[in-house]
Amino acid sequence: MDARVEPAHDEGDKMPMIDADGCLINVSVEGRDGGPTLMLSNSLGSTMQMWEPQMKAFTQLFRVVRYDRRGHGKSGVPSGPYSMERFGRDVIAILDDLNIDKVHWCGLSMGGMVGQWLGANAPDRMGKIVLANTACYYADPTNWLNRIKAVKEGGLAAVADAVIANWFTADFREREPRVTATMKAMMLATPPTGYIACCEALSTLDQRELLGKIRSPTLVIAGRQDMSTPVSAGEMIRSRIPGASMTLLDAAHISNVEQPHAFTEAVVGFLTQK
Repeated sequence: MDARVEPAHDEGDKMPMIDADGCLINVSVEGRDGGPTLMLSNSLGSTMQMWEPQMKAFTQLFRVVRYDRRGHGKSGVPSGPYSMERFGRDVIAILDDLNIDKVHWCGLSMGGMVGQWLGANAPDRMGKIVLANTACYYADPTNWLNRIKAVKEGGLAAVADAVIANWFTADFREREPRVTATMKAMMLATPPTGYIACCEALSTLDQRELLGKIRSPTLVIAGRQDMSTPVSAGEMIRSRIPGASMTLLDAAHISNVEQPHAFTEAVVGFLTQK
């Protein structure tokens, strides 16, 4: 399985725009009709296309719902502030519009943070939960405040190289220049207003008290070389969610792209085990 992130699907896929309290959210529904539903949630600065390496396998087993977070991709870009609650309510609006009672959840980085909120605050809508390369708490907002300042002054280009260096190991960037370039272009296309509003939400992130409320079976995935959300951040989440398990991958931050086969195997194995 390669790590390509270009779209592998034609325009025949269902691509609704769903209204979440006045913000139109770009949604894609693909895969197995009548199968269990799996919802995917992206990292900061990416679109639903980041999941392309998984889509062939996931759509054979699940009905797969992907979406662009507000402020990203083809979704609306309302002015901030944004919050994890707001992102979670956007997900509930999507599920309500699609008449979906319950989904399995797989979120990476920011998508994992939204999954934590949903697991604690909308437990009846969540099946199993995968929280990949994510954190529940930032002790110091300085990095986010610095990034907000840089993007306000110089756009996404001011931070792109540093972000990509965190997203992928140097070895992967050298081995997969085309994939790296595609992901960088995805990030650079993010509306600065939406990116900044998401960074503002991250600068105050503290969901430690939510984790004990999560009752869904939960898998935490961490990257051994992830500097953005290190293994210790994943271990904090695992230790606070009752019964959670943890898998380590040899990857940096965007582990589903850097280690697509291992990531897909871990998620499918967890979601299909009885």
